[in-house]
Amino acid sequence: MERDEFGAAVRQLRESTAPAAVGLPVGRRRVRGLRREELGELAGMSADYVRRLEQGRSHPSAGVVKAIARALRVGRADYERLSALAGYAAADGQVPTEVGPGAMRLLERFTDTPMFVSDAAMNLIAVNSAFLALRHWDLTGDPWEWNIAWRSFCDPFSRFQQSAADATDHQTILVAQLRSALLRYPADASLAALVDELRTRSRLFDTLWRTPRPVAAYESSAEFIHPEAGSLTLVGSLLAIPGDDLAALMLTAAPQSADAARLAEIVGDAGEPAIVKVGLPGPG
Repeated sequence: MERDEFGAAVRQLRESTAPAAVGLPVGRRRVRGLRREELGELAGMSADYVRRLEQGRSHPSAGVVKAIARALRVGRADYERLSALAGYAAADGQVPTEVGPGAMRLLERFTDTPMFVSDAAMNLIAVNSAFLALRHWDLTGDPWEWNIAWRSFCDPFSRFQQSAADATDHQTILVAQLRSALLRYPADASLAALVDELRTRSRLFDTLWRTPRPVAAYESSAEFIHPEAGSLTLVGSLLAIPGDDLAALMLTAAPQSADAARLAEIVGDAGEPAIVKVGLPGPG
């Protein structure tokens, strides 16, 4: 990674951190967030060194990265991002798989919207009953049967169809997510094994991995073929849950459309709303 990327990230975090959030008096201030002197004092380094880091003129050690993250009291996701930008693995380097309170709130509040929560390796870890009601996610017994990338590139669903353009968008998002995850969690053996298997089994995935495309938007549409209600077109929008390094995918139909009416009927027939924890993070 370029040094100026790490420096820009530190500066953005410093300027967006409220003094009160790190135990400093607010008072009258000419600048946003913390001063370099304040960050330096909190992290145990000089203001000049903070300046050199932000300008890309010094490369931090892993300890410095941790000290800055601790001083700014950033969450796990920001700490891992700083570590990755500096070229280090985070402290444990494992993909978090816990369904945190933020993810639970989303699942609980949108009971009529098909939704799942996935970890950074694109493993589904929780779904709502509206998502299960679509009845397209058939289980195959494969160790990665709950992994979105694996199902998309190596074991596609029979009741899920996309146009060439939407498939391209979907594939681009998945590769970008996995590349970012592997950078943040280089010590996660299951994630490394997944990427290796994808590159071995799917020529398309391997090509996209070697020459990734830029992500234009984190959404794509697809046709879901329900065994009783027929087909309906839904748009999947990927939402980040930064504090837990998770993502939520919401599936919605065009307002006032026949697809929206059909989706409401399918979800209504599913019975009482529920949240189900699913999946395994990799083989074994």
